[in-house]
Amino acid sequence: VICPVVDMAQVFVYGTLKKGQPNYFRMKNLANGQAEFLAHARTVEPYPLVIATKYSIPFLLNMPGTGQRVRGEIYRVDQKMLGFLDKFEGCPERYQRTKIQLEVQKRDGEGENTLKPGSIVEAFVYSKKTYEPEWLQIPTYESYDAYGDHGLTYVVRENRSPK
Repeated sequence: VICPVVDMAQVFVYGTLKKGQPNYFRMKNLANGQAEFLAHARTVEPYPLVIATKYSIPFLLNMPGTGQRVRGEIYRVDQKMLGFLDKFEGCPERYQRTKIQLEVQKRDGEGENTLKPGSIVEAFVYSKKTYEPEWLQIPTYESYDAYGDHGLTYVVRENRSPK
């Protein structure tokens, strides 16, 4: 039996989809597709990572060269998971999916798919190109943690009031 070739993509997550965060379960749900953790990484260029709206959502603003080098995780995902993430992130209406350069920090495992620490890789990222002007005045973060000391309580999607 020959297994069909699956087109895989690399995705960088920096917010609620990371391990230990409120939406990580969505990355592990096989009904959404496959996602394999590859490595911890940070952006090569600085970007503003802000926590905004009444729901305290982390947003990466597509403004390379400002903000901080953002830390997150790289996953290899199949087309089904990429489609799920596009829908989950509201791409292209709310977020845009673009490629970004990342510096691998530490990897997980020793297989052929592991990334070498210090290497520069490219992955998709979901970022905002349109945002409220006041978002440029709020603090930026190097790393997002929904349970961090910023004092902003993330509201899961299921608990948000309808528009």
